[in-house]
Amino acid sequence: MERLRIGLAGLGRMGRIHAANLARHCPSAELVAVTDADPAVAAAVGGEAGVPALPDFDALLSEVDAVVVATPTGTHAELVARAARAGRAVFCEKPVSLDRPATVDTLAAVAAAGVPFQVGFHRRFDPDWVAATERIRAGELGEVYLFRTSLRDMRAPDPAFLASSGGFFLDVSIHDLDVARWMVGEVVEVYATGAALSDPRFAEVGDIDTALVTLRFASGALGVIDNSRSAGYGYECSTEVVGSAATVRIDNRPPRHVRWLTPGADIRGIPRDFQERYPEAYQAELEGFARCVLAGQPVAVGGADALAAYDLAVAADRSWRTGQPVRPAGGA
Repeated sequence: MERLRIGLAGLGRMGRIHAANLARHCPSAELVAVTDADPAVAAAVGGEAGVPALPDFDALLSEVDAVVVATPTGTHAELVARAARAGRAVFCEKPVSLDRPATVDTLAAVAAAGVPFQVGFHRRFDPDWVAATERIRAGELGEVYLFRTSLRDMRAPDPAFLASSGGFFLDVSIHDLDVARWMVGEVVEVYATGAALSDPRFAEVGDIDTALVTLRFASGALGVIDNSRSAGYGYECSTEVVGSAATVRIDNRPPRHVRWLTPGADIRGIPRDFQERYPEAYQAELEGFARCVLAGQPVAVGGADALAAYDLAVAADRSWRTGQPVRPAGGA
């Protein structure tokens, strides 16, 4: 069986998840090498995966057919453009950039090079969301009236992380905004409100930890997103789409299918983080990327999706800051 030779750049939390999946769980991909700004980290992760740790990105490009970019967000645009100019297929974690012109320029470089480009919106590959969306596409839900989703982290990150995160909506809400477009259609208006409730240091750096976002779709349907960086009880990700003929609900899947029943209580586990909730999705997005590149087929979620989700996140941020509804750049 042919396998796509992939190099991985960036070995933080997401990079390590991708390294493990490429090394063990993606039959169409072969992890060839890794690199990181910290050579010791690269050596350790490379050793675990059984592949060499290369000194830099250029060395990585010389050994592979495709790259996965999981470096800090501020480096994505440059690395994606360099990989594209070298003729390498690219998988990039979201967002492409914290700057719209840089995002547009990077996607133009990818298009000019004619290489496959996929962005890391993993929920599009989760079996629950895929099954629900396929049935919506088939018309089983009827006319969509309402989209609702929750995304809540158990514990907030260190506020020091926020300086490079792009802010709450680009870091947290962007996945929900992408899912809204994917499941229901284009969003023409966003209204957001938020607060810093769990830690005053969020407000000190001009950010928030809790938000509500309402959406108006081009179809006339409405949407609501609730997000939290610090829910306390665990990691939650759930979605509901209400239609004229049916309603679909995707619940927060437990990490283990075990329930403990005692008098007056029905207890089951709650995921602690996104890694525990989405192991299949993270594997499937890389396997899907490799299969599309090998077959010469379009990827499932590409540059246009990355830019649209970015525009919606920026619109939500502007709405929160101004207290006014905002139409996204490039929107309908």
